[in-house]
Amino acid sequence: MMPWRDNLPAVRGKLLLNEPLGPYTWFRVGGAADALFIPADAEDLADFLKALPEDVAVTAIGVGSNLIVRDGGVEGVVIRLVGRAWGQVTTEGDTVTAGAGALDSMVARASAKAGIAGLEFYAGIPGSIGGALTMNAGCYGAETKDVLVSAWGLNRRGERVELALVDFGYTYRHSNAPADIIWIEATWRGTPDAPEAVAARISEITERREKTQPIREKTGGSTFKNPDGHSSWKLVDDAGWRGKLHAVTGGGAKFSELHSNFMINPGEATAADIEGLGEAVRADVLEKTGVQLNWEIRRIGRP
Repeated sequence: MMPWRDNLPAVRGKLLLNEPLGPYTWFRVGGAADALFIPADAEDLADFLKALPEDVAVTAIGVGSNLIVRDGGVEGVVIRLVGRAWGQVTTEGDTVTAGAGALDSMVARASAKAGIAGLEFYAGIPGSIGGALTMNAGCYGAETKDVLVSAWGLNRRGERVELALVDFGYTYRHSNAPADIIWIEATWRGTPDAPEAVAARISEITERREKTQPIREKTGGSTFKNPDGHSSWKLVDDAGWRGKLHAVTGGGAKFSELHSNFMINPGEATAADIEGLGEAVRADVLEKTGVQLNWEIRRIGRP
């Protein structure tokens, strides 16, 4: 029983009960949210959080590019920031400001148009800005921490929280910012450059990604973080898992033949199939090499 669902706050956005979350993820798997809230704007979200009972769990998701929603669904309220109100990108001088729902690639393209260098790497990250802030997203030698100036969001009580770069305490794919913050907006500072030069570097990154990653498959991006001194793709590859189906899951999930740190759902995998494959590979690599692989993909919900 979930009596809290009978007294949910009034909202201006969309509030859906028992909403399947699989369609909102790149893997296309997973159970339903007890409630899914898509706020109309930051004020709508703040009012909702202030009125929602404190004992109701809240989970924020973006475009689901680096996410496994488990088959049992997600407890409490899932908040998804999508739509025009959350995806605005503006530039001024050498700075770029974007909403948390903006795609990383949109931020890269906006920086190119404005002649701002330093944010090109976002063209290679398949996610949205909220996730990039949370995990210090990066690729090809650059990370969020290299260009971020500040960001603001709402905590579980609906209160505005502003953080400068130093407050994030960024390390590799990790932030020390409070975990309950739902990011609303961020600002970065780059360096002036010719728009065509920035655009050319973005094109190079995009072409490289298309050639080396299974971006047209049902995937979840990089599965594991790179351990110190190692590349995850090589550890997975050397352990023999490139393109290999898990003996238990059968055809349910496998590691890509194109990039061995990307899991794909080639057909009708379940979330349990995909997460089970990842755990099997972690155990196998640890046994063969003594190196512990840690998940980069976020996993949420009930088994």
